[in-house]
Amino acid sequence: MDDTQAQTGTGHALDDTRARTATGHALDDTRAHTATGRTVNDTQAHTATGRTATKAGQQPSDGRSAEEGDWRALAGRSVAASAVKSLALVAPAVIGLVRLFTGAGWPTWGLVTACAAAAVLIVGGVAAYDVARLRSTRWRLTGERLELRSGIVVRRALAIPRDRVRSVDLRADPVLRLLGLTVVKVGTGERTADGDELTLDPLTRHDAETLRRTLLRGAAADEQSGEGVDRDAPLAELRWSWVRYAPLTVWTFAGAAVVLGVAYKAAERLGLKDLAEQAAAPVWDWVTAHPLPAVVLVLTANVTVGALGAVLLFAESWGRYRLDREPGRLRLRRGLLTARSLTLEERRLRGVEISEPLLLRMGGGARVKAIATGIGKTADGENEDVGALAPPLPRPLAWRLAGIIARGNARTGPETALVRHPPAARRRRVVRAVAAVVVLAAMAAVVSRSVPWPQPWMWAWVWAVPAVAAPVAWWGAVTGARSLGHALAGRHLVTRHGAVVRRTVALERAGISGWTITESFFQRRAGLVTVSATTAAGDGHYDVLDVGRGDGLELAAQAAPGLLEPFLVRATDGPPSRPTDGRTSRPPDGPPDGPTDGPADGPADGPDAGLPRDPRASPPHRQHAAPPREPR
Repeated sequence: MDDTQAQTGTGHALDDTRARTATGHALDDTRAHTATGRTVNDTQAHTATGRTATKAGQQPSDGRSAEEGDWRALAGRSVAASAVKSLALVAPAVIGLVRLFTGAGWPTWGLVTACAAAAVLIVGGVAAYDVARLRSTRWRLTGERLELRSGIVVRRALAIPRDRVRSVDLRADPVLRLLGLTVVKVGTGERTADGDELTLDPLTRHDAETLRRTLLRGAAADEQSGEGVDRDAPLAELRWSWVRYAPLTVWTFAGAAVVLGVAYKAAERLGLKDLAEQAAAPVWDWVTAHPLPAVVLVLTANVTVGALGAVLLFAESWGRYRLDREPGRLRLRRGLLTARSLTLEERRLRGVEISEPLLLRMGGGARVKAIATGIGKTADGENEDVGALAPPLPRPLAWRLAGIIARGNARTGPETALVRHPPAARRRRVVRAVAAVVVLAAMAAVVSRSVPWPQPWMWAWVWAVPAVAAPVAWWGAVTGARSLGHALAGRHLVTRHGAVVRRTVALERAGISGWTITESFFQRRAGLVTVSATTAAGDGHYDVLDVGRGDGLELAAQAAPGLLEPFLVRATDGPPSRPTDGRTSRPPDGPPDGPTDGPADGPADGPDAGLPRDPRASPPHRQHAAPPREPR
């Protein structure tokens, strides 16, 4: 019997690797034929007894590897979504046509016909483009990679290895949600302009959720991180009382003016400038006639409108917020109108950051942000940082949430006090503040004497600038110096700085890939250095500003043992100097050359190794007691 045409008494042609008798075993999908000559496909192949053949892409029972996945199209309902969204282009086009043809004396029926034709043309053009885009776009998920082919005129192929997937972001605006669609963005953590994200726009909600689970299943599904955490309970969930922190931003005071300017520009582009000026003329006349009440009313209206806008943005961005810990990963879901879902592998987290802008800090709030590889750039029109793990929330809850995420469990270990920086750091800031005020005062003196003033008392207003700048500069210098601090807290390097926006960063020591030691001319005279830890996550580097030279070098040496050692030597006495080279590095995300369980004089590693305590309770003390060093 020939191995390629083996036939049974029933006349069925069997494959050489799956040749069977007429007992009914499955035929191969590429050579199976019935007695009538009909080709049996890979999904419906049957023998005389009705048993189905093995499906393509399914794991066979004989241990063979599964075939690669088939190329799939995007969701066809995208055409309807694009047509609905194109109505936003129809409105300005209709307004422009009405203004144009009304001045030309067109009859009403002609004007209506022109507007209807423009609307049909715009909607039809957008829909036709989306049809062409869908027909030219295909994607598939294989055992090794996620692939995408797209492009109507210029073809583009993009492939992401599955082991390089760092995050999966699901997003759906109100139109997509109504049609059951979701946009999927798969991040790899690359810091390049192209190729850092693969976008499937859109998939059905079911396919998007299935793809998310499949991409992030891997080894993360077997990890059991977060001991002591109730997996049914969220790490954080929205409380509407947090909305009180929404107006504590600069946009509350400037938002109304910005919106008014944007509206005026839009009216000008639509040819409604004259109409806008006619509406604003009576208001301006009243303002000029009653200046003092007008100023109070305008400021009150500006703050009221800005606060209302901030509250609405908070509700839209953080409505239905929930942060969950799944096996080996964190999942954040938020969005009242536009649903957003971000999934991060915990093994890609390199730390957390607590941000306290001035107004939010005065209100007792803070923000929590993830430092992780694979987080893409903030999307256009998105008002929240893509790495934000929570909305503005009370400071104690922010520190607790940051501790849980950084430590991987819910235990509340002892907080770590920060090491205060030397007095030279405070003196440096005070000197800079005084120099800035002196420069402003000199400029005010020149302007007041060189400019002819209509009234003698008017030149005094020039001196208001340095008069106001002096206490502000002094406050910034003192607050900035008080905010400086650093520590080694178990697995993390902790650094804090900032006056207007105080940032506390807990960076995993294992994620440090290099050091940059910086000394300016004035720092060198004051015995200070700036130590920057480089990493592949977040901002790429995190600084310990204006730390003493000896403390800075010891901090870098202890945080990543072995990384800075080749550039330093031990000395019996005398202060350490800067290393022989300002920059050292090792492969990103690689393990340090030595133990990283914590310094000998620092807190022990483990679940109780926490973040620094609230800065208001940080006592001054020194932590690094290793012998001083000097360069070779």
